[in-house]
Amino acid sequence: MSLRNSHDRFGWVSITIHWLMAAAIIGIFVLGVWMVDLDYYDSWYHKSLWVHQSIGMLLLFLLVFRLVWRLTNPVPEIMGLWWEKLIAIWVHRGHYLFMFAVMVTGYLITTAYGRGVDIFGWFEFPALLAADKGRETTLGFWHMLLAWGFMGYIGMHAGAALKHHFVDRDITLLRMLGINKNRGDEK
Repeated sequence: MSLRNSHDRFGWVSITIHWLMAAAIIGIFVLGVWMVDLDYYDSWYHKSLWVHQSIGMLLLFLLVFRLVWRLTNPVPEIMGLWWEKLIAIWVHRGHYLFMFAVMVTGYLITTAYGRGVDIFGWFEFPALLAADKGRETTLGFWHMLLAWGFMGYIGMHAGAALKHHFVDRDITLLRMLGINKNRGDEK
């Protein structure tokens, strides 16, 4: 498999980024749901927040790289009828908008007190806006709402991939798994 995408298959960079981000986003969501119920005196109260914020910022950096990669690589042909192709284009755009909105609201919550984001103790990403104590409450609500909405969106995306695989019996899912054989091939 090649590094870059072609017009008929994804390259290993796109596949790796897709699955790495999928796993990290679902993991960070589960962590976020779990950590909001922790008591202030729980040993994981601050650690879980730090891990959540660190992973979120790394995902934001990876999202920027992913966008650049997508814009500089061909996109394999979308499978399906014309209307399915149109929906797929808008669903993919929606994924980027959701990811960006969730990650940016998380960043803005974290920097509401004017402090940067400490990323696993490796480096700190600075606060780009002035401190605003009320910002974290409003954006916390939107961050949570967007995160839950994105999980629903991911569920629909996974359902569509499974529909392509099991109902349409096309190679959409196989391409994102890095399997480059045609359906029905015995090789």
